[in-house]
Amino acid sequence: MFRGVVVLTYIILSGCSESTETRVQRFLLRGNEEVQKGNGQLAIELYRAALNLDSCFADAWNNLGSVYYREENYEQALNSYDHALECRAGYTDAYLNRANTYFEIKQYYRALEDLDRVAEKKPDTTVLHFSRGLVYTQMRNFAKAVDSFLSALKKDPDNAEIMVNLGTIYYYQKSFDSARSRLNHALTINPREPNAYNTMALLETALGNYDEAMRQINKGLALKKNDPYLLNNRGYIQLLKGEMDKGLTDINESIVLDPYNAWAYRNKGIYYLRKGEAQNAIQMLTQALSMDLFIERLHFYLGEAYLASGEKTKACEQFRLAVEKQEMTQEEMRERCE
Repeated sequence: MFRGVVVLTYIILSGCSESTETRVQRFLLRGNEEVQKGNGQLAIELYRAALNLDSCFADAWNNLGSVYYREENYEQALNSYDHALECRAGYTDAYLNRANTYFEIKQYYRALEDLDRVAEKKPDTTVLHFSRGLVYTQMRNFAKAVDSFLSALKKDPDNAEIMVNLGTIYYYQKSFDSARSRLNHALTINPREPNAYNTMALLETALGNYDEAMRQINKGLALKKNDPYLLNNRGYIQLLKGEMDKGLTDINESIVLDPYNAWAYRNKGIYYLRKGEAQNAIQMLTQALSMDLFIERLHFYLGEAYLASGEKTKACEQFRLAVEKQEMTQEEMRERCE
């Protein structure tokens, strides 16, 4: 749901000598200025110019990686952070940045390894605990995610983003009262936090309060227009309300804005399932499964789609997985498979 923090290393120039060291630092500083202006390509050229003078200038490699990260060029970002760490052992900013990149490409164990390296030098910083919380959330290790976010809150108790993430974990755990409390606290800190409204909408949806869920999701969209996650979730709520065409419009727009959100493909699968188009539902749900194994109720819906298409063996295999993930009960599975 949320991205990690990218650190740019800044060097202050001193003296007036045009030594090689001064020149590489000048290129670094100019590159940093272009990053702040949003000129990523020019920043890359300036960092490369520094590296042409000093091929093992760790700060330039780190900052180059951060530009590639922001451009979602994760392969080049990893390569840059690798160089930074080769040139400077124990470089915590580069370890943190590489962990964020591993997070984006779903290499969660590698992300944790890099965060452990950060912990060796900075064991009690907010960003360390927050980043661990994000990784554990994606790994569905909710107990460790909660511990990490609580540790982050101890360091930064008025951080609304941490509070929202903690509330989201409680929502996943179906601890709805705790989730609501944390989300309301986040909105007290920052009433313009769209992700708090997003999770609050999902909470109300889970409770069957669809009108309230729509009110919450629309508050989020008023703050962050055309956000693909908010649009997708509004589409999902509309499907549950029976507003099928409105729901599909939002889900399709979400996919155009972010074609890598597996939840949107799941929701489009639900649309086809409810329209009686089982094969289209199977296609969408299978695509979602190939993108993310941890989507809620995905095995249940896929089982329903296979059942509707007459493929009972495949359906019951999905229902078995749904029972394992507590998406349905044994009794519900027996009703469909016996």
